[in-house]
Amino acid sequence: MKQVIIDVRELDEFNAESIADSVHVPLSNFNSVAPGVLGHFLDRKVVIMCRSGARAKMALDQAKRLGFQPDGGYEVYPGGILNWKKQGQPTIARKSKHLPILRQTHLIAGGLGLTGVLLGYFAHPGFYALAGFVTAGLTFAGASGICLMSNILALAPWNKNLPTLKDEVCLASTGQTVCE
Repeated sequence: MKQVIIDVRELDEFNAESIADSVHVPLSNFNSVAPGVLGHFLDRKVVIMCRSGARAKMALDQAKRLGFQPDGGYEVYPGGILNWKKQGQPTIARKSKHLPILRQTHLIAGGLGLTGVLLGYFAHPGFYALAGFVTAGLTFAGASGICLMSNILALAPWNKNLPTLKDEVCLASTGQTVCE
């Protein structure tokens, strides 16, 4: 019986490396996307894949709750794509030309906080305020869902023409992959 691999990792993970002919259905949108996808594969065995296996188990539970029972049944690929590669199976790796805005935000916030602490210790205690300012910004972002640093980074020249810019800022601010 034919099988299909459903990859439930998030878009940046899937875009960085995937298995040939696998179908991308991110776990974060699984309930809304899976019905349209799984309906096409009812005559096959459905192998659910993620990075290490945990998200694939969650996707399997969701697929069963949605009522889809493919003829070949379901399988969670043990160990995910990490194990797939460890076994010498081929993947398609793409070089990332872009560091996602969420990671850019983490790097800058961490760098500014560390700089503030180091300068506060070695140069002048007033620099501790920089670390406090960054911490306050992160706390505000977590509480409100508005990440000012990510919004500012979206205006940077290296990020301006990204087709995924709106979604990346949405993810960095709210943690959601789909924003209205």
